[in-house]
Amino acid sequence: MAAHLKKRVYEEFTKVVQQQHEEIATKKLRLTKPSKSAALHIDLCKATSPADALQYLLQFARKPVEAESVEGVVRILLEHYYKWSGTDPSTSLRYTCSGKSKTDQYPKYKENDASVRLKIASLLGLLSKTAGFSPDCIMDDAINTLQNEKSHQVLAQLLDTLLAIGTKLPENPAVQARLIDVACKHLTDTSHGVRNKCLQLLGNLGSLEKNVAKDAEGLATKDVQKIIGDYFVDQDPRVRTAAIKAMLQLHERGLKLHQTIYNQACRLLSDDYEQVRSAAVQLIWVLSQLYPESIVPIPSSNEEIRLVDDAFGKICHMVSDGSWVVRVQAAKLLGSMGQVSSHFLEQTLDKKLMSDLRRKRTAHERAKELYSSGEFSSGRKWGDDAPKEEIDTGAVNLIESGACGAFVHGLEDEMYEVRIAAVEALCMLAQSSPSFAEKCLDFLVDMFNDEIEEVRLQSIHTMRKISNNITLREDQLDTVLAVLEDSSRDIREALHELLCYTNVSTKEGIHLALVELLKNLAKYPTDRESIWKCLKFLGGRHPTLVLPLVPDLLSTHPFFDTAEPDMDDPAYIAVLVLIFNAAETCPTMPALFSDHTFRHYAYLRDSLSHLVPALRLPGRKLLSSPVSPSITPHEDPSQQFLQQSLERVYNLQHLDPQGTQELLQFTIRDLQRLGELQSDLAGVADFSATYLRCQLLLIKALQEKLWNMAAPLYLKQSDMASAAAKQILEETYKMEFMYSGVESRQVVIIHHMRLQAKALQLIVTARTTRGMEPLFGMCEKFLQEVDLFQRCFITELPHLQDSFVDKLLDLMPRLMTSKPSEVVKILQATLRQSTFLHLPLPEKIHRATATIIEPAGESDNPLRFTSGLVVALDVDATLEHVQDPQTIVKVQVLYPDGQAQIIHPKPSDFRNPGPGRHRLITQVYLSHGAWTEPCQIEVRLLLAYDSSTRISRAACLDGAEALPLVENSIEGTIPFSKPVKVYIMPKPARR
Repeated sequence: MAAHLKKRVYEEFTKVVQQQHEEIATKKLRLTKPSKSAALHIDLCKATSPADALQYLLQFARKPVEAESVEGVVRILLEHYYKWSGTDPSTSLRYTCSGKSKTDQYPKYKENDASVRLKIASLLGLLSKTAGFSPDCIMDDAINTLQNEKSHQVLAQLLDTLLAIGTKLPENPAVQARLIDVACKHLTDTSHGVRNKCLQLLGNLGSLEKNVAKDAEGLATKDVQKIIGDYFVDQDPRVRTAAIKAMLQLHERGLKLHQTIYNQACRLLSDDYEQVRSAAVQLIWVLSQLYPESIVPIPSSNEEIRLVDDAFGKICHMVSDGSWVVRVQAAKLLGSMGQVSSHFLEQTLDKKLMSDLRRKRTAHERAKELYSSGEFSSGRKWGDDAPKEEIDTGAVNLIESGACGAFVHGLEDEMYEVRIAAVEALCMLAQSSPSFAEKCLDFLVDMFNDEIEEVRLQSIHTMRKISNNITLREDQLDTVLAVLEDSSRDIREALHELLCYTNVSTKEGIHLALVELLKNLAKYPTDRESIWKCLKFLGGRHPTLVLPLVPDLLSTHPFFDTAEPDMDDPAYIAVLVLIFNAAETCPTMPALFSDHTFRHYAYLRDSLSHLVPALRLPGRKLLSSPVSPSITPHEDPSQQFLQQSLERVYNLQHLDPQGTQELLQFTIRDLQRLGELQSDLAGVADFSATYLRCQLLLIKALQEKLWNMAAPLYLKQSDMASAAAKQILEETYKMEFMYSGVESRQVVIIHHMRLQAKALQLIVTARTTRGMEPLFGMCEKFLQEVDLFQRCFITELPHLQDSFVDKLLDLMPRLMTSKPSEVVKILQATLRQSTFLHLPLPEKIHRATATIIEPAGESDNPLRFTSGLVVALDVDATLEHVQDPQTIVKVQVLYPDGQAQIIHPKPSDFRNPGPGRHRLITQVYLSHGAWTEPCQIEVRLLLAYDSSTRISRAACLDGAEALPLVENSIEGTIPFSKPVKVYIMPKPARR
């Protein structure tokens, strides 16, 4: 029996031990992130001095904190900010942060050093801005810390923390009202920093209506604007500035300011502090835009005036302020006051006082007063007709005396920043008032002779903007044309752009402009293209003024034949460009042409079609016109031809393969020719032709008989399909990055074509590669690109019915589980069955082009330099329709030995002479070893692109997850200028 019992006990004990072992074996580890609050607590407890604690806090500030850890970190920071009297700090803080209870006892300091408390308060503000964290749980503690704080710096930082909390909780009116109540209580602080933060709180959190907040006494009603306005007269100028900025902040938040603030702001214009005057000017401008038609009285007078006119006069007066910063701001604000009366506006251009600045009575009123008085002047007594009352002109001012000639003072200011601001303001006001534009023309023309190049350039651009409202007199034109001798290329090109859109009053002015432009051409031959373009527009705008000048300009004689001019002369070409563009709208002008002029017209029409228009000459056909004369101009026959050409290729699937290829070839040829003849349709025509060329290459590659061959026989014949896929990829990158105005509808079609090319590459690689290992990675990468296409263009997928991508997405579950060989077969079958997608044409599209002016590449004299050293090669190029050229335009130098060098121009090397045009003026440094004879190098311009940036941006727009971007990454480059060959000769170094 004992043995049996012993055995049973042993079995039970063994069973229990096994259960314990099983529990231990099946117990799972729980991995948790280390607590940041615990680490911070340990570090702060180790601190033996305020300097150590500050160092730990600075180190902690550099580390990111997750949203779920913020509450614990805040609890530790507050615990080390003070300790609660009578209770456990950690317990009280935990309940406070969770919103369960609050303590009514005021804390006592644990850190006696103000710098540590200041840093803790700063960290509280930073942590409250953490995304995903609601800071309402720390508001009570932040407010309680204000009670016994004695340091003004810490107080200001705590108020800044409360501002961050209130900004994070804009939809909680109770929080907003409580914070405003706290700000109002501390507005009486002796420190200007604390008062500034309180005003900033009121400006960012206050509302237009009465703010109601519960305090210890019950309900307290506060008018935020009145409270802020009371501090306009604070003894500290920094507080006055903060009060004005708080009022402006209320306006920026969409709250309408009271008109009663206007008189207070006007008194601040005479403040001794520069920042106060600057902010007051801005506040007066805001009120003038809010209440332009309100009537305000004039001091010491019975007269009244519109508020916008009164504000205009006061801001004009600030153009003569002692601070150039205030003068710049006042001049800029004047340009946006378009509602001011015309007589006040015109007074800014005249230094003479306007009738002693009093209201001028009409002659009828003066005669009526004289008649009613019954007194007439005999003329025998000196001054018997003088007014009976003496008027103090300084007291009865309709506008401030500074408004008289305000722009004259601004244009003559010693600081060029003020002059530039005055010029910009003149431009903005002149655009809205043609009469004012005529009056300010003389002043703008005088600014063409300013000593600062930036001022001269801004004046030219300003006159260009208002050129439609003005007509230049001969004396003004003479002053303008004198700038053509300027050594700055930017100034000369800007002036050429101005002359393109300028109206000239007389034929002598046209002749003067032509003579000066030809002098400019002789002195600066590199300005040739810009001068020809200028004369094109100048002739087109003034056909009747050019007509009487034609015999003199062409040197024709009614009885004698004159010598035929040289067509290689750029000056003669410039004269013909002027005349031919004037003849476009002047049908009587061709009768004055000689025979060789008609021949020269035909030559220029073919060589410079962008400068010479199509003319209907007597007895000759309309040259270079692809349209029938029976078509009226409003039908736009070129656009119709483009649409008809594209509609022909929409039914490609109904033709046999040979007919499809021929139709595509004919359509591509027609579109290319249309782009050459019609410059305004060149972008659309080239874009469409490029897309059709990609489709033609894909069809040719898929129609080859090689696909039916066995892989060993196909190895030698794979070059054609591989080259077609490579060319399609290059063309799609050009379509995406070389054209401006491409919309999302076109981008998805481009990426669809690129995906087909990559599928073709995968198929060719699979048929020419032995082994299956390399194909696993390629198939996986391709399927990832299909998935990326779906995520980026998910909104456009309904428009891609029966397309290659549409069929692939249906087969994706099968493709993900198939072997590479099966994937390739599916891709080949899907690619051959895919339909031709229609390319919707954008409204406006332009192709990026570049023309290298220097180096010309025509010289046979080599550029000699010592081998191993560098030589500078000047590069001057004109860029058309390039978006953000500072980041994507590169210069490539190709040496005879095959070496290629890519140069990144500086942002300052780019100029913007006109809309859609840029100018690149830079230097390229060349270096090489010694050569036995001169050789040519090629210089061209490239466009750098990175498709991942575009794809990630599209994904963000469609709500998909963005891809990580690499800054300044370059995936590839596209040449978009003709290469220029330059002879260079590195000589061996002398020994």
